[in-house]
Amino acid sequence: MKMAKQIVVGIDIGGSLTKLGLVSKDGQILDKKVFETEAEKPFSVFMIKLKSEVETLILKQNSDINIIAVGVGAPNANPYSGQIENPPNLKWGKAIPLLETMKKAFKLPVFIANDANAAALGELLFGSAKGMKNFVTLTLGTGLGSGIITDGKLLIGEHGVAGEIGHVNVDPQGRMCNCGLRGCLETYASVTGIKRTVFELLSEMREDSILRTISFTELTGEHISKAALEGDLIALKAFDRTGEILGSKMADTVAHIDPEAFIISGGLSKAGEILLKPIQNNMEKYLFGAYKGKIKVLISNATSSDAVLGPAALAWIALET
Repeated sequence: MKMAKQIVVGIDIGGSLTKLGLVSKDGQILDKKVFETEAEKPFSVFMIKLKSEVETLILKQNSDINIIAVGVGAPNANPYSGQIENPPNLKWGKAIPLLETMKKAFKLPVFIANDANAAALGELLFGSAKGMKNFVTLTLGTGLGSGIITDGKLLIGEHGVAGEIGHVNVDPQGRMCNCGLRGCLETYASVTGIKRTVFELLSEMREDSILRTISFTELTGEHISKAALEGDLIALKAFDRTGEILGSKMADTVAHIDPEAFIISGGLSKAGEILLKPIQNNMEKYLFGAYKGKIKVLISNATSSDAVLGPAALAWIALET
């Protein structure tokens, strides 16, 4: 008799979209689904939708599978408290009982982590960081997520919230952040941040740009990346400014933890070298001498739909420890 294939459910909760998938131990995604988070509606409404989508995904499987656990990555998820705490881009309240609610919904072992920390585990187990012991992931999406792996393990910290590189300060008098602080890195180095930079440049510069034809709400990271790749001067300048700010703060991070590499993913990473070059140049410029020429900056080989691999890796690693 053929044994059922062991599978975990990986769930990535984002400010705009939620992604879920059925993932095997070797990182194969059997099936996946994306739906709108609708974070302005109550958390209870989201959970009804999530449970329904997971059940539908499982029922679609023709093969014999055994779901053994659920891994969840979510903004500001704290593995110690089991809650999503003060999420800037989710309007569900200050402390959402994520772990408890998920366990009740799925009647399975559930493991939760900050979404960016989960992404770091995905890179460690299945992605660009295979074989590395010390690295940092940076997800340049709606905000700036980051995860830190030291000596092969996820750095969580005393309060469960280590690695919030997106909220280091760039300028005390700078842009207002959703977290309530002013001048956070993610207000400059994220899709939202570079959109703000683009609109500042559009008012400062006279050059023609395809970006002048797109409203702020409709503008995406992909629009800016595509324009830059086609030589648009406004888009290129926006990437230069973003790279300067992000590269300098990455140099600060190097001084704290001495990683082998930074692995960059998210909407802005689609610009490839146009993003990497200013980041690398500015990181090197601000690095302490002992680190110069030693720190790699890589674009993740994962696609946006592979976001479920992070939470799945979280579950697989937790099941083995």
